[in-house]
Amino acid sequence: MNSPAWAGGVLLVLLFAMQVRSSAGEGPDWPAVISDNSLLIEEAYNQDAGMVQHISSALYFGKPDRQWQLGFTQEWPLFSPDHQISFSIPYVALAGGAGSGCGDIMIHYRYQWRREGRDGLAVAPRLSLILPSGRRDSGLGNGVVGVQLNLPASKRLSPTLAAHANVGFTLLPGVDSGSAAGDRHTLCSFNFGASVIWMVRPTLNLMLEVVRNLNDGFDESGEPHRTGEFFLNPGLCGAINLGGLQVVPGLGIPVRFRDGRADLGALLYLSFEHPF
Repeated sequence: MNSPAWAGGVLLVLLFAMQVRSSAGEGPDWPAVISDNSLLIEEAYNQDAGMVQHISSALYFGKPDRQWQLGFTQEWPLFSPDHQISFSIPYVALAGGAGSGCGDIMIHYRYQWRREGRDGLAVAPRLSLILPSGRRDSGLGNGVVGVQLNLPASKRLSPTLAAHANVGFTLLPGVDSGSAAGDRHTLCSFNFGASVIWMVRPTLNLMLEVVRNLNDGFDESGEPHRTGEFFLNPGLCGAINLGGLQVVPGLGIPVRFRDGRADLGALLYLSFEHPF
């Protein structure tokens, strides 16, 4: 089943909305809210000076995969809030323990190109280095050093409404196709996504996220092959403030459209942010 026909329209509307200046502007009467308020989408906000964030996530889908995709990310400001360094460690847990293990670790650098001004728009491009730490023979990694570029943009539309959008690509040169001939090919995958956040309260957000991925890989004969998948994820997250520590738990119910079928999953999120 392909992505619903309206998916592209939703993304276009969200991207357009982020370019429209709010009639109210960003004012001092706007309440402080949770800024890290998406689950699948990357926000365009770097860490504040002296603050570190630890992010854990767990994504589960039943048939046909029956697997947990676990992730841990840690973010720090690098010299100033304009520059941020972070790393991500993925872990795949298959049913019965078959093929479970660490995937390819990523090292990220993100630059705060544009901060939120009175129009509420922030932009922070990210460049990531992909390390071949996952076992290629178990399907946990690609066996090569790669790069990923992602462009997140975020906009505060009103005191109670925000939107985020992402577009990016991943480049993996010289990946072994697994064929008898030992052919190698360069794989290039693309990601697009957006989210709308309703800030019901300063410490409670409801959201709707859409993600479209075009993934390069290999078919059974070892030939390059591109597949597509689409995620629709309604969710929520809340903040618990404990002095200098902010704890943000989140929950999503993603629906994945892939290979002619729709699969219902579960997404758990937990963030800790504190001074260092």
